[in-house]
Amino acid sequence: MLLEQNKTINHQSKNEHMKKRVTIIILGLIVVCLGGAMYYLYQKNAENPITYETETPTKQTIIKKTVATGSILPLEEVLIKPNISGVIEEIYVEGGDYVKSGDLLAKIKIVPNLNALNDARNSIDGARIGLDDQKRNLDRQKTLFEKGVISKVDLERAEVSFDQARQSYGAANKRYDIAKTGTTKGFGNAANTLIRATVSGMVLEVPVEVGNQVIESNNFNEGTTIAAIADVDKMIFEGKIDESEVGKVKENLPLEITVGAIENTIFPAVLDYIAPKGKAENGAIQFEIKGTLKKQDSIFIRAGLSANASIILAKVDSVISIKEALVQYDDATKKPFVEISTGEQEFERKDIVLGISDGINVEVKSGLSLTDKIKVWNKIEEEENED
Repeated sequence: MLLEQNKTINHQSKNEHMKKRVTIIILGLIVVCLGGAMYYLYQKNAENPITYETETPTKQTIIKKTVATGSILPLEEVLIKPNISGVIEEIYVEGGDYVKSGDLLAKIKIVPNLNALNDARNSIDGARIGLDDQKRNLDRQKTLFEKGVISKVDLERAEVSFDQARQSYGAANKRYDIAKTGTTKGFGNAANTLIRATVSGMVLEVPVEVGNQVIESNNFNEGTTIAAIADVDKMIFEGKIDESEVGKVKENLPLEITVGAIENTIFPAVLDYIAPKGKAENGAIQFEIKGTLKKQDSIFIRAGLSANASIILAKVDSVISIKEALVQYDDATKKPFVEISTGEQEFERKDIVLGISDGINVEVKSGLSLTDKIKVWNKIEEEENED
């Protein structure tokens, strides 16, 4: 019994000793944490305070604009098409040539239509039979007139019938020639086989070659294009603008056209057309716009070049402006303000009135002068990135 009591006392002593050791360890950890926190606060207090830089307003020309993509096209492009089907026999022009209205462009060789050719030949045979009949009648009438059997009126009537039959025979032969070759004697300049320019201008392209078959233009087919002619002195920009921007633009706004193939050159233009209806493209509604370029005597702009049009929505010259990143907005009123330096790293709030912005710089209508020093807020972000 005594032995068991001694064991119990020893066990209790060990537990009390362990509790004291745990308590001492916990107290030690608390002291270390407090010491570390005091050291961190000491180091933070010992750091140099944040130094804010300042910027002054400047006078600039600010342009608010939106951009549309498109291409350069002729104002009027005429497609020359044949009015008779056949095969290209000769081509007299190529892309880049200047032509006048009436100039010869190409010549077509007719591929005869067997049905039309057969009908024309039958017409010749019928006209020949009629002509022979009227010739016999005229000879008979002349004999009777010489014998005094008929009057002169009857003879003249027979002569008229013969002349009409001879004319019908000649017309039948011409129809046969036209069906076979596309032309006939006496109609060389007006032949359907000769394709001529209907307007003056530059030949933009000749999409056919010698030997190609072409189809005539009629009510059921638009026909094969022989050549495209346009006045290259009258060019337009044709592009598309997103529905989010179309409400900001209007006709007669100035455009600045930049062509990718012509570097460091801006072509002035005027917006003169905005499509009243948009079209869905790639999940967005696009509206077509057109702008007429001002004539450029020194630079030749080729049709079809890709281009961008900067639509100038607003423009102000020589106004007080600041970087838009310097502007802050009141949480309650949402009005803009900046902080102005009043001393060494001392600033005070100053409300301002803003004008147009180009996305980088913004016009300041009132509230600032060119001598004010504005606090640069992005200095805080730089300090945090360094930490």
